[in-house]
Amino acid sequence: MAVPKIGFSAEKYIEEQSKYILERIESGGSQRLYLEFGGKLVQDKHAMRVLPGFDENAKIKLLQRMKDQAEIIICVYSGDIETHKTRQDFGITYDLEVLRLIDVFRKFDLEINSVVVTRYEDDMPSVDKFIHRLENRGIRTYRHRFTKGYPTDVETIVSDAGYGANPYIEVTKPLIVVTGPGGGSGKLATSLSQLYHEFRQGRKARYAKFETFPIWNIPLKHPVNVAYEAATADLRDVNMIDSFHLEAYGEMAVNYNRDLEVFPVVKRIIEKITGEESEYKSPTDMGVNRAGFGIIDDEVCREAACQEVIRRYLIAECDYKKGKIEGNILERCKLLMDELDLTETDRPVVLPAREYAEVKRAQNERYSNVVVLAMELPDGTIITGRSSRRMVAAAAAVLNAAKKLCGMADPLLLISPNILQRIQELKTDVLRADKTSLNLEEVLTALTISAETNPSAEMALGKLKELRGCKAHCTAILSDKDESTLKAMGIDVTCDPEYVTNNLYDN
Repeated sequence: MAVPKIGFSAEKYIEEQSKYILERIESGGSQRLYLEFGGKLVQDKHAMRVLPGFDENAKIKLLQRMKDQAEIIICVYSGDIETHKTRQDFGITYDLEVLRLIDVFRKFDLEINSVVVTRYEDDMPSVDKFIHRLENRGIRTYRHRFTKGYPTDVETIVSDAGYGANPYIEVTKPLIVVTGPGGGSGKLATSLSQLYHEFRQGRKARYAKFETFPIWNIPLKHPVNVAYEAATADLRDVNMIDSFHLEAYGEMAVNYNRDLEVFPVVKRIIEKITGEESEYKSPTDMGVNRAGFGIIDDEVCREAACQEVIRRYLIAECDYKKGKIEGNILERCKLLMDELDLTETDRPVVLPAREYAEVKRAQNERYSNVVVLAMELPDGTIITGRSSRRMVAAAAAVLNAAKKLCGMADPLLLISPNILQRIQELKTDVLRADKTSLNLEEVLTALTISAETNPSAEMALGKLKELRGCKAHCTAILSDKDESTLKAMGIDVTCDPEYVTNNLYDN
């Protein structure tokens, strides 16, 4: 089996990053540091994809080193709860992501201070229900409304009518990590609001930002930074040269439009709160990110980032088809792909899936609606699976992949047709399902049962873990169930923006 290419040292990064954060806490003579954590604090799969070797939980592991000094505030924007915004990596809404984050932080023995619902408004029933749900489980919850005067009227912002209107979040530790399920969660406003209250109560506190992307000390158009733009196309983030940093230090640094636009305001707000000249001369100064120093093979990271840009475009195509995003977001993803001179078929699994589907359709009219899923195995081999009356394409591909890893012949049956038929009869006769083809989870369950009496099935079952990290592509939009099962297996799957049928509800 081929050894995965590594372009990033997780160990070097954690060491460098934890050291730098501790230095920021201890410098400046402040009693407390509010550290705004952008991006994903846990299970950062984007970073893992574009920086091969990155530990998806690296950031929480470095916080674990400082757990005696740290507590966590989780922010979530009320509008994201009302609109049921979804975290793409896990396919769950932001309110559920908050609950998941709390469980993960507790698993790492990190203290959860509270949850802040930002830009709260009256008459938001979904938000109120979420708050009550948290409070009923003993989670302290705060409501922060839109800051009066923001962003131009600093006098009002830094007053009892502005940040003073928010309740103070009671904290005790020297490091306060302010995080959220995604961009626009209100982390900055929460941090600055706390800063205001700290100084009002006679305590000196500071603010800093930890944002993994864009990476400030690699080129502006480096594919890793372009991949960040693709990942945040819905937020309309654009990477730019930090002009403030260039002017202050004569040094090129990369940041993004929202941080650059808001920096003059943030600087004035901090100076108004503290009564002193800001220690920060640029948005890059505010950051503590050391990810660039963990890159050990630039070419490997470039290639991985290019694959991520294609992946994001294919996902955007499907999201547009489903009505989840506007056309301008899809266009933005296409422009980024063109910028790197990439096409969809540069993703190794796209063309084999499409070509096999075309071959089957040309062979027989009954294959006119055939769906194919192609998967790239760890050694680079591409295997395929097609839909049938027995099972969906994803299930067929996973079984074929397991057989390939075991060195088994393709015609070998891992699951008795009688078992598959009995499950189909259960679905139609008892559960009254319209669809009879078995989904991936149902087929994996059948494989597990078969493993009790079939040594080949047992061997194949043991190989499924080796599919984690593999790329896959399907010629039609997967069902939510199959997509979530593939993600749970760690398989990175994309789809063509085509529905299996013309049915509206089933799709």
